Amino acid sequence: MPFLKLLLSLPLPLPYSPSTKIPLTSISIVAHLRRSMATAAVAEPVSPSNTRVGWIGTGVMGRSMCAHLMKAGYTVTVFNRTISKAQPLLDMGAHHASSPLALASQSDVVFSIVGFPSDVRSVLLDPSSGALSGLRPGGVLVDMTTSDPSLAAEIASSAASKGCFSVDAPVSGGDRGAKNGTLAIFAGGDESVVRRLNPLFSHLGKVNYMGGPGKGQYAKLANQIIIASTMLGLIEGMMYAYKSGLDVALFLNAISTGAAGSKSLDLYGSRILKRDFEAGFFVNHFIKDLGICLIECQKMGLSLPGLALAQQLYLSLKAHGEGNLGTQALILTLERLNNVTLPPSSAPSS
Repeated sequence: MPFLKLLLSLPLPLPYSPSTKIPLTSISIVAHLRRSMATAAVAEPVSPSNTRVGWIGTGVMGRSMCAHLMKAGYTVTVFNRTISKAQPLLDMGAHHASSPLALASQSDVVFSIVGFPSDVRSVLLDPSSGALSGLRPGGVLVDMTTSDPSLAAEIASSAASKGCFSVDAPVSGGDRGAKNGTLAIFAGGDESVVRRLNPLFSHLGKVNYMGGPGKGQYAKLANQIIIASTMLGLIEGMMYAYKSGLDVALFLNAISTGAAGSKSLDLYGSRILKRDFEAGFFVNHFIKDLGICLIECQKMGLSLPGLALAQQLYLSLKAHGEGNLGTQALILTLERLNNVTLPPSSAPSS
């Protein structure tokens, strides 16, 4: 039984008993790995000493998130199409891989946070260069991109067929949450796998288990629907305050502790006042998220007019060449609609 001996000799991220007699079938191997995962937290928790991390995507969010794991002592291999964006991590000691496949062959847990569902499919499922093709049995894919729930389910199925695992774990909290390690993480997949990975997730933020494969994506999409309407309400309130002659900075400070206070106000109110439209989350990526939401709504027979309106207003930004600005740049669309420009100002201290 040379294949079984090879499998049991692999440096898996999960503990196992070499003395266990396992029938040589893919189904029994997967079942054994699931049992191992379920008891792993007791036997050998994930730690820098037994878990190698791969990280695909080192942009605005990914770079900060990956850095937290490196600072916690994990050995990390990174891949990014634009190598210069990974340079800060390489300077910290990360290893560089030439492809997602090469990265996965050196990793036990592979994280990805890229732009679009097509990117997710490419870096994880491409048979010639994707991470799953290089991942050893027992390895785990963790996709933190906001993507299609159906793609998350497909990745989970493909991973299981190789004796591997997959978790869809998109995040919310923007660039500040990534930098501060305070992201909200929406996890979908096998609950025991999510629990097993908690020592990794804890360096990035708070993990919330939402259900089986794809449920993390559904939760993130619902999150984006709320954010879209909240941002629109914030900006409309600022426009109204300005036209009524109020000091907008004083107004925002006044409402911040009342019922109109929100995370969007906390994160973006002062940036809007300063005309700071640098991306913590790109307009182009938000349009992608809202588009996925609308497709899912169509499948569900669900009418959400606020979502549809917000997506149209963000599309206007893209049409004006402003897709690489941050989502707070939505004020530019409202200013054009009303032929009004809010003057730059600083938010007062509380």
